[in-house]
Formats: sequence, structure tokens, C-alpha cells
Amino acid sequence: MRKKLTYLLPVFLISGFLIWEYKINILIWSIPKIAYFTMPVQENIPTSWSKGPEIASQDDRPNIILILADDMGYNDISAHNGGAADGSLKTPHIDSLANSGILFSRGYAANATCAPSRASIMTGKYPTRFGYEFTPVPATGRLIMQWLADEDDTELRARIDREVAANIPPYMEQGMPTEQVTVAEVLRDAGYYTAHIGKWHLGNAYGMDPLSQGFQDSLQMIGPLYLPEDHPDVVNAKFNTRIDRMIWGLGQYSTNFNGGDRFAPDKYLTDYYTDEALKVIENNKNRPFFLYLSHWAIHNPLQALRSDVEQMSHMHGHNLQVYSGMIAALDRSVGKVVQKLKDLDIYGKTLIIFTSDNGGADYIELDDINKPYRGWKISFFEGGIRVPYIVSWPDQIDPGQNSENAVHHFDILPTITSAAGIKSPIETSLDGVNLLPYIKKEVDTQPHKTLFWRSGNHQSVLHEDWKYIVSSKENFRWLFDTSIDQEEKNNVIDSYPEKAKLLEELLTKFNSEQKDPLFPSAYEVSTMIDKYDGQEYQEGDEYIYWSN
Repeated sequence: MRKKLTYLLPVFLISGFLIWEYKINILIWSIPKIAYFTMPVQENIPTSWSKGPEIASQDDRPNIILILADDMGYNDISAHNGGAADGSLKTPHIDSLANSGILFSRGYAANATCAPSRASIMTGKYPTRFGYEFTPVPATGRLIMQWLADEDDTELRARIDREVAANIPPYMEQGMPTEQVTVAEVLRDAGYYTAHIGKWHLGNAYGMDPLSQGFQDSLQMIGPLYLPEDHPDVVNAKFNTRIDRMIWGLGQYSTNFNGGDRFAPDKYLTDYYTDEALKVIENNKNRPFFLYLSHWAIHNPLQALRSDVEQMSHMHGHNLQVYSGMIAALDRSVGKVVQKLKDLDIYGKTLIIFTSDNGGADYIELDDINKPYRGWKISFFEGGIRVPYIVSWPDQIDPGQNSENAVHHFDILPTITSAAGIKSPIETSLDGVNLLPYIKKEVDTQPHKTLFWRSGNHQSVLHEDWKYIVSSKENFRWLFDTSIDQEEKNNVIDSYPEKAKLLEELLTKFNSEQKDPLFPSAYEVSTMIDKYDGQEYQEGDEYIYWSN
């Protein structure tokens, strides 16, 4: 017996070493499989969207469609600088939507990551007003991030506070406070039919889910896959980066309808959401409706239909081809929605807003998606927060407009409620403004003199033509004169100390008015401003640490 143990001991030791050495890969491989057993996904279940009257009502209020892309870079639409990295991908349907109304070239996200921006869109406020400062991450995702940080021996390794991470509330409980009034609640209470499709990311426990926050129907994204990884119609692109490995580790192809069982969509996710949106429009063409079409596209994991990727064969690089295929599907979605409205003869009376929750991400390893701006998702440089921002309403807005006014995500709610003719008691507590008077040129002032962004130690303020950015843990500070340097190439903080002091004071005052975070920051992730994740850090490269 002792001899057998002697022989087996090296086997146990080697096995233990291999399990520890490859723990992340084992975890990423096993989690989706475990999830399918513990949280089973049924075959596709047909949706049953509410239906309006068979005959058009006398209510002539506009329909409202809010289309939100995810992680779409400023340069990912061809109305900006040629589109998608090398400029050879065009987005004709998104461009056409812009031409039918107004394209804001200085459209700002409320935050450089998903959830706080979405909270701002839903409420018309800075998300920090009610403590929604950080983006919820599932516990498994935090574990993967911790292990990846342990492996990282670069100068820019992530910083993890394990004690804090262990005490963060469960993912489903990390949501927007229910006392916050959403645009869906305002519209529903005013007699609109309200429907949500796609990503939510604002909590699901204790009444934080879409159905409890004003939507009468909700088709909610559960898993992050566009198709099963081994599906014959999909082309995948993977990266050895922290966030990409985390997303694949959470991989499941699933959704649910009105809080029911998880089930698999019946086609590529972007097309599935689009076709469901067309059903919503068809069913409710005879009454005012609000459709929040919250696409997962073009967030990683990078997965595109093979048929779309084949149209990108002229492009150099597999990553770019897959990414461009995803953009093509999103552009196709916009085109189908607009065409459906035209077919039903309700296009003119429909207000459509298109934007993205933040700028393009560095972990998909493409250079120019935020061109010409510096920075990426999770940074408050322009590349992280300047996003496509389009407003179209053919019956009310002159076509072919372009504006350099700085507008913000929190302007969406008051613009929508004004278009619907709703006088809401929450208007006095909003940070956003109704953009329609500016679009119609009824006023000649700017919508905003000052805008703020905050995510833990990384913060920024834009005041008139001056922008101040700070990464306080490292005491990094930048000051830019955006009247001559919108691309943030020249840090002039040493030349204008009084201007920097003024903006610091504005930021300090703003911070004093915000609430403490609902849940704390557990880690800080580094990102280089001018290089994507995976490129080698060299002495002199500028970077920030993003708190979450």
C-alpha cells in the first residue's frame, strides 16, 4: 500500500500543479457547462408581445424608439471619419437615420462603461446622483479578473481588493435604486405601451428588473453569446485579454421573456432582437409605443455571421473582419426598423434616438475604432465617452442637420417626455435638458456649460472649452483646450494653473453633491490611452487606472 502511495504521490502533485497552473482555462471551460445544468436553457420559446387596438386610435402622440448600441466607437459609423477602423465598412442605414434628422458630433456618454450610462439614460440624471457609480460584474467574472491579475507581472497589473470583492452584493442585487423614476415609468403612466429588448444591466432583484421599472414587456438578454461558439454559421475572434477571457467564461446563449424560463434565441442575436422589435412595432402600430431596443452588439465576444464576415474579405485581419461583420448586422437592424415604420406609414410620427453606452474597447485589439480621439472604453478621454448620437423625427425635425453642441445621455429622458407632451414632476430634479428647442433652433445657447464624469479615482470635467481629467491614485492630471485641441494631444496643465484650479474646484463641488457608491470599487484596471490591450507598455506611455 505504501509503495502504491509512493507511486501515486507524483501523479497527485503533478495533477494539482496542472490544475492550479491552468485554473483560469479550466474555470472558463467549465462555467458554461455547469451553468447549463444549474440554469438550464430551453429551446426557443416564441414570444407573446402585447397587442394594441386593431384600428388606429385618436392619440396622435409620437411613437418613440431608443436604439442603444454597446461599446460602439465613434469611428464605427461611416458618418464619422469613414467608419470601422480602416474606413472600408460603411453603415448606410445608420448614416441615413442621421441624414433624416440631426447628428450630434459631440454626443457624450454618461460614463465610460455600461451600467452607469444606462442608469443615466433611464433617469435623466448623473448616475452618481444616486450612487450608481460602478458597473456590476458577476462573482465569477470578479474571480477570473483576480486570477488574471495574479498572473499579470507587468507594470500595469490590475489591483484587486479581495476583502471588498468578497463582500460586494450578488450581481442581480447590484442594480439601480427602485425609487429612481425611469423614462419607461413616465411613459407607461402617461398611457404609452412600453417594451424592452436586449441588455438591461440595471439589476433584477427587489424590483429592479425591467418589468418593475416601467416596461410592460421585456425580452431580456441573459447570456453573452451571439450564437453557440461551435455554431456552423458563426465566426469567432478571441483575445488573450482579461475582459475577453472573462466574457467567454460567462458564455451562454440565452434570453428570457417577461421573467420566464431561459431559452435560446432562434438566430444570430442581433438579428433575433431586430426581428422581435419588428413584432413589437407591428403589434402596436395603432397606439403610441416606446421601444427600448438595447442591443448587445457590438460588445465582445466578437462573433459575427459567416455570411457577414464573407462580405469583409477585402479587409486586413481576422479581428477586423469579424468586428465589421457585427457592425453590419447592427446597421442592418436600424435599416429594418426604419423600413418597418415606413411600411406601416408611421415613420414620420416616430422619434428615433440612436446612441452607444460608451466608446470602443481596447481589448478587441483594433487601432482606430475611436478615431480621431484618444482613449478607450473605461477612460474619460474622448475615445471612451464620445459616442454616436442621432435624433430623428421626420414630422418635427428638419433633415440633414449636424451639430457641435455638447449633448449627454441624460438629455434623452427630457427630450422623449417633451416629444410625448408629458409634464412630469421629476423634471425639476433632472440633470438633462430637452434637446428639441436646440434641434429646432428655437434657442441659440448651448445645452450645457459644464459636464462631469466620475468612476472612483478616475474623474473628469468639461467646462466651456476646457477639459480636465484626473487619475488621482497616480496623481496624473491632464488639461486640454478643446477649442483648438479636441483630440487631446497637448496637455497644457503646466501652462494654465489657474484654469486647472478652477476646474478642480468645479469637480470638488460636483463630488460633494453626489452620493456614496451603492457598492464599492473592488479593483482598479489599467488602460493605456494610446495603445490597445495586449500591446507592450513602454516607458512614457500614458495610462489611467479605472476603478470599478
